[in-house]
Amino acid sequence: MTKAAILEKPGEPMVIGEIEVADPAPHEVLIDTKACGLCHSDLHFIDGKYPHQLPLIPGHEAAGVVRAVGSEVTMVKPGDHVVTCLSAFCGQCEFCVTGRMALCLGQGTRRAKDAAPRLSKDGAPVHQLLNLSAFAEQMLIHEHACVAIDKDMPMDRAAVLGCAVTTGAGTIFNAISLTPGETVAVIGCGGVGLAAINAAKIAGAGMIIAADPLPEKRALAETLGATHTVDALAEDAATQIVKLSGGGVHYGIEAVGRQASADLAVACLRRGGTAVVLGMMPLDCKVGLGAMDLLGGKKLMGAIMGMNHFPVDLPRLVDFYMRGLLDLDTIIAERIGLEDINAGFDKLREGHSARSIVMFD
Repeated sequence: MTKAAILEKPGEPMVIGEIEVADPAPHEVLIDTKACGLCHSDLHFIDGKYPHQLPLIPGHEAAGVVRAVGSEVTMVKPGDHVVTCLSAFCGQCEFCVTGRMALCLGQGTRRAKDAAPRLSKDGAPVHQLLNLSAFAEQMLIHEHACVAIDKDMPMDRAAVLGCAVTTGAGTIFNAISLTPGETVAVIGCGGVGLAAINAAKIAGAGMIIAADPLPEKRALAETLGATHTVDALAEDAATQIVKLSGGGVHYGIEAVGRQASADLAVACLRRGGTAVVLGMMPLDCKVGLGAMDLLGGKKLMGAIMGMNHFPVDLPRLVDFYMRGLLDLDTIIAERIGLEDINAGFDKLREGHSARSIVMFD
């Protein structure tokens, strides 16, 4: 039996209870969870803004230690320290074989519908969120949803690599391939936005403008490399960014998942600039470019999970941290126990702090 936070009804607190975890199938990995971040993506499902089958165990930004592996697993072994990622890849589809692994739908990484469930409670299936379900003492996942890392990497810092940093830093390194000297505006200074700012500094951005309504988050952005900050809710926020950057930024990165922040990312672009939407927008949202934007060569794109190449990117991000280039300490606001997870999400809804991490030891 394994303790987990179970979502039984959207909008209500999760219930801490016991679940059963199956034995690993041939390509599956059983992991003792050590740390898991609280992410806004989880909150979308917890609050019912994005539909999902219930009961459900949320959690997808995690690190742990491999306890057991299936008979065909080759990527990790028992005792390995690993980071998990929601962008599990099949390795065979069009997206995988053309180097766009983050777009893989991962059909081959799930159990067949007629197979026994990975997770259950009182004999009934408990659904996995994003192929992971990390708000539990153990995870049972496909081997393509995790990667081994340096055992000297602290588990709490490793956890945030699995989503926030992979998305934010991956956008800079993979999705836009930022050229040193180019300018960036990051709209929203939560975990993803702060990671994008830090990565832009590492990549040599000429100017990094952080936009957030909260002074404390703008201060965090400056610690992580922002050269300028702007109140995102100011009526002239776009004008300020355009003026600071001498005509607009090369890249406007939306890291919140709100209509207004996406519109701001577009409004602050220079001619030929690109707006990148990272946040999970409300399902009825639409973001667009006007006629003059198109005539000015401006572009709009999404970059799910930073368009990562997970097995390659994660060890490199670990190396960046170990060498003192990537600042993960500033991103983490607090460490809590599983029993405090509902209070942690209440704090996340208020939006005043960076990442909270559930620690399992």
